[in-house]
Amino acid sequence: MAINTFLFDEDDVALQKRVNDLLDWGLLLAVVGVLGMGLISIYSATYETGASSFFTRQLWYSVVGIVVAVGLFFVPERWMNQLSIPMYGVGIIMLVAVLTPLGHEVNGQRCWIQIGGFTFQPSELAKFTTLLAIARYASRKGFDIRTIRDVLIMAGLVLLPVALIMFQPDTGSATVFLAMAVGLYLWMGGDLFLMYMLVVIPFVCVAALYGVLFDSAFWFIVVVVLASAGAVMFRRNLVLTTTAVIILLGAGISVKPIFDSLEPYKQKRMITLFEPERNPRGEGYHVIQSILAVGSGGLTGKGFLKGTQTQLRYIPEQWTDFIFCVPTEEFGFVGGVIVIGLLGSIVVRAVSIAGQVRTKFASVIAIGFGALLLYHTTVNIGMSIGLFPVMGIPLPFLSAGGTALIVYLSLVGMLLNFYKTRRRRAGRA
Repeated sequence: MAINTFLFDEDDVALQKRVNDLLDWGLLLAVVGVLGMGLISIYSATYETGASSFFTRQLWYSVVGIVVAVGLFFVPERWMNQLSIPMYGVGIIMLVAVLTPLGHEVNGQRCWIQIGGFTFQPSELAKFTTLLAIARYASRKGFDIRTIRDVLIMAGLVLLPVALIMFQPDTGSATVFLAMAVGLYLWMGGDLFLMYMLVVIPFVCVAALYGVLFDSAFWFIVVVVLASAGAVMFRRNLVLTTTAVIILLGAGISVKPIFDSLEPYKQKRMITLFEPERNPRGEGYHVIQSILAVGSGGLTGKGFLKGTQTQLRYIPEQWTDFIFCVPTEEFGFVGGVIVIGLLGSIVVRAVSIAGQVRTKFASVIAIGFGALLLYHTTVNIGMSIGLFPVMGIPLPFLSAGGTALIVYLSLVGMLLNFYKTRRRRAGRA
């Protein structure tokens, strides 16, 4: 009896070790946690609004997304690789379809396709399919991100969906593709000098925009000088460094004519970034109310279903772009830290998995997922506290929206699959 018990315990431990080796529990638990926070937040945001259908739909989307994730957990990686280009084609076709009568317009943006009672957003699907296509191309034999040919092909894969999305127009979603591309370029071993330029140019443009809005060139000059000094520190040849400085100046100078050409509502959004109180009943309303909601939660919050900004509907459609206000108002600073911690841990796990897998295809998808998640989280929370302009970027796993949720859960299923098979590839190597 004692021997049998000992053997049973030993087998049980071995089984437990095998399960732990197959599943990334850190990623899985973080996703379950953030999904739960999202459903709680949407339920609270719609509790007194008569829009409880958003919670019900999000619950069903969660179930569908989990089923898809489980399916992708068992799909061989080579199948994903082979289907990448056809899937990219489907994504492009969907983006084109949005611009036809099939497209459904909301708030001046034609970003959805509505068939019967079902509505989905092709730009979210295109993020997934574009990442697959990039991973497929980057895993080809002889690929080298430092060659002009491969850089141009990669850029083409990204810029095609970006161009179609800009016709909708949906500037926020377009920036997500570019942020993903920057992260992938760095991970693939791209030139650090070029990466530096891609990162600092937006800062130069923001400083120039500030100068345009407030008739002051001081901060623009400071940022250009610092950025130019950084370019010099790379110690590239004189021609390349001079070209970089000219590009920085050109980017800043081009801000004014571009700003003047924007539609009035987009100009107001830019102004709101720096002075939301200038138009408290218009473009600045959402930002002001969002900041009040986030700040009023204090350390531990007002309690579930007791957030005044949330329950009194001071923030319209809070269950979408401004969902971060709900956990911070009702659960306070602690709630905000939990949300950020869960999303941050998913990013960390994605990067960790990218470093453990043995195929370029899996590695690129893992990093792309992490880059998407990091950008979405940073910009959405920045919007909620007035650090970034409002541009319709949802908070992953929390904001109401079926297409985005299913896409993110699909990527989670793929990452869990890659984690499961990482040792098998190591053994073959």
